[in-house]
Amino acid sequence: MDLEALIDAVKSGQQQNRGDLEAFVAMVADGSVSTEDATRWLKAVHQHGCMVDDIVVLTNAMIDSGARLSWPKGAPVVDKHSTGGVGDKMSLMLAPALAAAGCRVPMLAGRGLGHTGGTIDKLEAIPGFNCALSPEEMVAAVESVGCCIAVQNDAIAPADGVLYALRDVTDTIDSVPLITASIVSKKAAEGLDALVLDVKTGSAAFMQTVEEARALATSMVRTAEGLGIRTLAQITSMSEPIGTHIGNALEVLGSILVLKGEGSPDTRELVVMQGAALLSMTFDELDMEEGRRKMEKVLTNGDALEVFRKMCVQQGVTHEVAAKLIRYPEKVLGTAPEQTTVLAQQDGFASGYDAMKMAQLARRHGAGRFALEDEIDPLVGFLLQAPKGAQIKKNQPLFTFYHTRELSTEDLRELKSMVTISENKPDQMHRLVELIDSAETKA
Repeated sequence: MDLEALIDAVKSGQQQNRGDLEAFVAMVADGSVSTEDATRWLKAVHQHGCMVDDIVVLTNAMIDSGARLSWPKGAPVVDKHSTGGVGDKMSLMLAPALAAAGCRVPMLAGRGLGHTGGTIDKLEAIPGFNCALSPEEMVAAVESVGCCIAVQNDAIAPADGVLYALRDVTDTIDSVPLITASIVSKKAAEGLDALVLDVKTGSAAFMQTVEEARALATSMVRTAEGLGIRTLAQITSMSEPIGTHIGNALEVLGSILVLKGEGSPDTRELVVMQGAALLSMTFDELDMEEGRRKMEKVLTNGDALEVFRKMCVQQGVTHEVAAKLIRYPEKVLGTAPEQTTVLAQQDGFASGYDAMKMAQLARRHGAGRFALEDEIDPLVGFLLQAPKGAQIKKNQPLFTFYHTRELSTEDLRELKSMVTISENKPDQMHRLVELIDSAETKA
């Protein structure tokens, strides 16, 4: 393996030698590349980028460093990935809904770091829910109930784990090629037929401009398609919080309401939109509209809720707790001892919430992490009584902050500044900004 040749190729915008790049990734995984050498390569890619073919080779090599899930013939195997958002709880509903609609969903997810919550943290708010599944346990769970949601582990794409840890300490996180390989390697290792990517953009997203989101979406679509996975990216708006429930346990509660055919229309729409895309990509007889109808049906008739209950039991929750979770979720999940409600100071309309401010305050109170070892407080979060667009009267509740620690004067000041009231009803919010598919990413 000629590391200098790899670095020189990156710096000069040339294609890296495939054999050398594959050997480099394998040596990263087994620890035979020094931290210094791996860092030099990372910094070169971070500064200069690399070619699409290189990203495909890099991603495939990351997959080869660990286990790949394999599936017997049968229903399509699908998944989605989101770049993260405030109140982004789609996975909790999407996996069981897609399973109820006839797909197999082996979903790998992560913990939260930064201002966005992690799917695994939300699920671990459910007593007994076990996210630490081996590849064999993931396959068994999917074959049994149609879906699973498991935490990323060293068995799948271990080279990515090493490189990600290095990226975190070498300021090379924000590199489109490296983000692409990291995300797509774990999804491709699931043995997928189709993948939907939810790439957030806006004031509370990692990719704050549409241009940044488009660049990442295009890179991920090209790479996943290069690995043989039918892929679509949905660029969605992330300036307003998603739905009415924000925070780990509260998002589980909000998800159960949607699975009961109730809950936030905003949340439900994103689940339907993502699910319909995957159904239309994998079933010849279904177009997007028919896919939407199928998703709406399983969310309304209780089929998705029943798969969610079975998934909980399959992953360690007792039958009794799972049944109670469906009927009386607050009793199972618990409620924060302190609740601070912000009231409207005037008549008007809720014209907008500052999602980033909400996430940052909740994080300071334990809903998120500042370091990987931080403990999550699952009870901290927000419940919006007046979502964006709602007409309100003076002294009507706008939202409630659930917390377990005392609020400071600054906290109270921030709470009051999180929502804007206007005289006129705001325009209807549309989450979908743009679609990126393989036809649009080909040169």
